[in-house]
Amino acid sequence: MKKVAHARVDEPVARPSVIEIRNLQKVFAARDGNPVQALSSVSLDIAKGEFLTIVGPSGCGKSTLLRLVAGLADPSEGELLLNGSPITGPQRDMGIVFQSPVLFPWRSVMDNVLLPADVLKLDRRDARNRAEELLEIVGLSDFAKKYPNELSGGMQQRVAIARALVHRPSVVLMDEPFGALDAMTRDTMNLEIMRIWREAGTTILFVTHSIPEAVFLGERVVVMTARPGKIAEVVDVDLPANRGIDIVNTDHFGTYARRIRNHFNARGLD
Repeated sequence: MKKVAHARVDEPVARPSVIEIRNLQKVFAARDGNPVQALSSVSLDIAKGEFLTIVGPSGCGKSTLLRLVAGLADPSEGELLLNGSPITGPQRDMGIVFQSPVLFPWRSVMDNVLLPADVLKLDRRDARNRAEELLEIVGLSDFAKKYPNELSGGMQQRVAIARALVHRPSVVLMDEPFGALDAMTRDTMNLEIMRIWREAGTTILFVTHSIPEAVFLGERVVVMTARPGKIAEVVDVDLPANRGIDIVNTDHFGTYARRIRNHFNARGLD
């Protein structure tokens, strides 16, 4: 009788791709009429539920890549797919967090979080329940009726994160969301976003210029070259899923950071 091969129980289960990037290129027209190539031949698969960080020198096309994935700009060449369908414009199944929280000062914290639900005309009661749940997750339940000018910078960014998650997107894009924060607040927010990611199960693409931040947050780190941006390496990060800040002081963490930093030599990344 023919034996049936069984997979080992400890083998990792492959996760399906939620975003597929194929030979992506982006060329801008400069004011002097000469073309500027921002991205060149970028191909990448991003798995469902993955936390993927993207790091590279200033001007390498990190934010451009995120805008293309978000459908906020069109590629010059290549293909972008979300759950197998072409990305041809802004997607309701995505949330976006920018470096600045971009909160409306005349709306309360709760109403700022509910903004995507209002735009998408979602059921108000369900959306409010979701918003309350998210404000509890980000530790702002007691601030639902406050206004942005009554919050610290870190608190405002937590509101922006809750807003990006309120309509239950499968993907959240984050473009250097903690870049303007002080070091202590940034550490706190890194821990916060990892906790939110574990609880929400969302796919996150996180752009940063900080190598330690990229290693600390990412399951994988996409290392990009200087313009035109290409993928120099995709680094698998084998660190515990539930990470504390102290892990940045370990030899294991330092090995990943040095490996990535070697791509940039003396370019001045963090």
